[in-house]
Amino acid sequence: MTSVQPPPAASALWDVIDYAHQGRRLPRALALSLADLSRSQHPALWAAAAHMRDLGREPVVTYSRKVFIPLTNLCRDVCSYCTFAKNPDDPRAHTMSPDEVMAVVRAGARMGCKEALFCLGDRPEARWPSHREVLKRYGHTSTHGYLVAMCKRVIEETGLLPHPNAGVMSLRELAELKEVSASQGLMLETVADRLCGPGGPHEHAPDKRPSTRLAVIRKAGRLQIPFTTGILIGIGETPRERIDALLALRDLQDEYGHIQEIIIQNFRAKENTPMAAAGEPGLIELMTTCAIARLIMGPDAHIQAPPNLSADYGPLLLAGIDDWGGISPLTPDFINPEAPWPNIGALGSLCEEAGYALTERLTIYPEFIDRPGFVADAVTPFIHAQLDSEPALVKAPT
Repeated sequence: MTSVQPPPAASALWDVIDYAHQGRRLPRALALSLADLSRSQHPALWAAAAHMRDLGREPVVTYSRKVFIPLTNLCRDVCSYCTFAKNPDDPRAHTMSPDEVMAVVRAGARMGCKEALFCLGDRPEARWPSHREVLKRYGHTSTHGYLVAMCKRVIEETGLLPHPNAGVMSLRELAELKEVSASQGLMLETVADRLCGPGGPHEHAPDKRPSTRLAVIRKAGRLQIPFTTGILIGIGETPRERIDALLALRDLQDEYGHIQEIIIQNFRAKENTPMAAAGEPGLIELMTTCAIARLIMGPDAHIQAPPNLSADYGPLLLAGIDDWGGISPLTPDFINPEAPWPNIGALGSLCEEAGYALTERLTIYPEFIDRPGFVADAVTPFIHAQLDSEPALVKAPT
């Protein structure tokens, strides 16, 4: 009797499950085959990813208690989905003064925050003369110089650990920020060059070119900077291109070992943007991408999905994530102001019902804290001061 062979997609899924149960990352060809799975096969993929996450680790899901510092919302780029960046003639355009930054950070410290997330547009002084005048008033000639100075003040005067998301930077700029921050970040978003072409969401955003952003992440690896990155799904990329992006990040992680976290961020359409009418990825699509990220990056990776960008974020725990990212009790998500942070107590209850303890972490993941070369000498005492003051913070595995 002739044996019945499963269809290719079903056979690939069996192989994926086998790899996951062994705690082995998917080889490239098998990872790419996931782009062809049918929707009915996705729940099995989620289960495989969740199993891989749970191998050899405590049942803990983490978050970072932060304040969000939008140092400037001016930018030289124009993305088709962004409402953060403003033109100088917009009454909402603003570059925070040093006093404004320190007031927010000190208020956050009183509320138990330990991370100061700096977010800002890419090199606005290159496009806007008025911004150069603002920088001059604050004693600087570049936005980068101003950012370094404010990170230094924040960590030295309050003990909060800066985490700058400062866009595309040179090796020197990354190195200067390493001296005054605990970690840094830059979203890759996509490796689809075509999205930078005419009519694409990144047509007028040269700093979003995939090769440019991959180069920054590589530089951060050379400098041994604990680095957060990830992909943005739903801006026109294909399932195959999402997998290509995750594989590109895995290649960099294999070479340098500096990627502390992969964020899977779902596109949210915003009013008064060219992509206001674009469809958003649904929960199933987001869960599947989170699962694929887990299966590609492996059981020890940290996979995050922002809870404020999903109306129903609880099921994401079924798809292999282990982190909710930064959550603020004080400041909104200035990139997605329409999406409020979840209540931390309610988030903890949800995790507990799923069998996981919600545990606070620092902006730098624990396994990087005492790893030689990954933290500047000037920053190390502030990290350990935070650990000493909060015994409940998640620590490095022993």
